[in-house]
Amino acid sequence: MPAFFITGMIDDMLVKYVSTFMLVALLSTSVLAQPGGQRAAPGVVVSEATIESFPLSAEALGNARANEAVDIRPEITAAVTEILFEEGQTVGEGDILLRLENSEPLADLAAARAALVDSESQLRRSRELFKNRVVSESELEQLEARRDADQAAVNAAQSRLNHTTIRAPFAGQLGLRRVSLGSVVSPLTVITTLDDTSSIKLDFDVPEVFISRLSIGLNVNARSAAWPDLVFRGTVISIDTRVDPISRTITVRALLPNEEVRLRPGMFLTVSLLKEDVRSLVVPEQAIVPERSKQYVFVVDGENLVARREVTTGRRRPGEIEVLDGLAPGDLVIIEGTQKARPGQPVQIIEQR
Repeated sequence: MPAFFITGMIDDMLVKYVSTFMLVALLSTSVLAQPGGQRAAPGVVVSEATIESFPLSAEALGNARANEAVDIRPEITAAVTEILFEEGQTVGEGDILLRLENSEPLADLAAARAALVDSESQLRRSRELFKNRVVSESELEQLEARRDADQAAVNAAQSRLNHTTIRAPFAGQLGLRRVSLGSVVSPLTVITTLDDTSSIKLDFDVPEVFISRLSIGLNVNARSAAWPDLVFRGTVISIDTRVDPISRTITVRALLPNEEVRLRPGMFLTVSLLKEDVRSLVVPEQAIVPERSKQYVFVVDGENLVARREVTTGRRRPGEIEVLDGLAPGDLVIIEGTQKARPGQPVQIIEQR
């Protein structure tokens, strides 16, 4: 290889090395002498805090729940005399599902009604006699109290009789039947289940940093392993009032239409929260200086003086971080040279990115 070619290569490498060394020295040095014996301000690279599009996108895992769900149980202990539903049947509100033995409640109701008729008859006669001062006012009040007690006894007997007929509290789909004719059931016995699955409630947890962006009506997309090719779309209907102190998450509830009954209570779904029209104050990630549990940035003002500010950070994406509090649009933050910056001291801005 010719000697002059080798010499040229060496010269080029030397120029590149010297240039790189000078840039690094300019960023890191803080002891360059200035006229008058003063120390030169350290060189820094800054970036401007700007408002940018920062779409809200969060992934979570959720559990499906019926819009309304209940275990059908009797309120009294009695034998089953009639079953009027089929497993999996769709029923309306108030439909009769089952009847229990009611001979004793019927007898109690008849006796209570007879006592009420007698007390009302005596009260009517006493009121006529009271006009002629044959019956005292105190006797009349006693008869009125007795009539009221007999009316209460009738109401109680009627309520016990009503408990022998079990009805659907709301419209929905019944589950499996768990009793047979002749079974003696009690308030602890589950006869069947009833679920309103016309829509599905989906509960999922998201990190607390999303709280400021969460709102009722936020769009939700959900997927199930049972229907891998389908996306179930819904909206946020409720946000819990408390943050879990251990996981630092908050529970969000969404409502998904389920007209085709593809989703069932208890299913496991993956959830995506989407909100495209979100704009946030953003700075480069390297501007953040963590200290214990707090986050700080170094800001350069119009006179090239440094100030340290505590900031509240939010979501992150590669190379950038959202600032919720502590900065304003247009603030210049130091992204290179923070180790040499001191609050209240001047710096030299070498580059603004």
